[in-house]
Amino acid sequence: MHTIRHTVLVLLAGLGLLLAGSPAQAHFGMLIPSTSTVTEKAAADLTLDIAFAHPQERRGMTMEKPRAFSVFRDGKAEDLLGALTAAKFLDSKAWQARYRIQRPGVYQFAVEPEPYFEPAENCYIIHYAKTVVAAFGEEEGWAEPLGLKTEIVPLTRPFANYAGNVFMGRVLLDGKPVPGAEVEVECWNRDGRHVAPNEYFVTQVVRADENGVFVYGVPWAGWWGFAALNSGDRRPGPEGKPVDVELGAVLWMEFAAPRTR
Repeated sequence: MHTIRHTVLVLLAGLGLLLAGSPAQAHFGMLIPSTSTVTEKAAADLTLDIAFAHPQERRGMTMEKPRAFSVFRDGKAEDLLGALTAAKFLDSKAWQARYRIQRPGVYQFAVEPEPYFEPAENCYIIHYAKTVVAAFGEEEGWAEPLGLKTEIVPLTRPFANYAGNVFMGRVLLDGKPVPGAEVEVECWNRDGRHVAPNEYFVTQVVRADENGVFVYGVPWAGWWGFAALNSGDRRPGPEGKPVDVELGAVLWMEFAAPRTR
């Protein structure tokens, strides 16, 4: 009995070391519209999926109703919180909204979630996610910040990009660039056909420069999320003790494969 018990303890200890040494699994706030460009009226009725998940691994997480959901156009914000309906995303609680684009413009959608407490990391996670949709030939205003607590301001046009393009963005926190910000990158593995060689490949990681600017070359077509991570002010956790807060500035973009004749 002693030998068996000793063996079990050794195995559990080894498993703990293995897990501790594994790359951290990234969380992503998700905001995915049915299209990133609208050129015909048939595509003007957008469906937007709003969720919290591990997009490359296709693992959903529970997302409570967001605190805010808005669309920005020509410097004006429209509250869309009332347009949200409960939905399922990867078998987890999520949200969905419909929005009809009626005129030319660049539409920036943004969501602020309720803080999510992650017991494994003993911290709250707050991901401010946004995406950009261009409609009917208009493409002005895509580089304008929205004034979110934290956000990625694109320096590359955030729509009508090909797979293989290089994307450049600037990380802002309280409206100021974040030198050396860490940016995690994952694709929305919608159909599950992209399999990482091992766990290190699941989440790509780049660092911003001293001006908060980062660059990433997108390897294949699909929706890609860029999550710039920073620390917020500590707040009381579920047990009343102060815990860390992870602030994520998340930008979702579509990269397309060229059509052939």
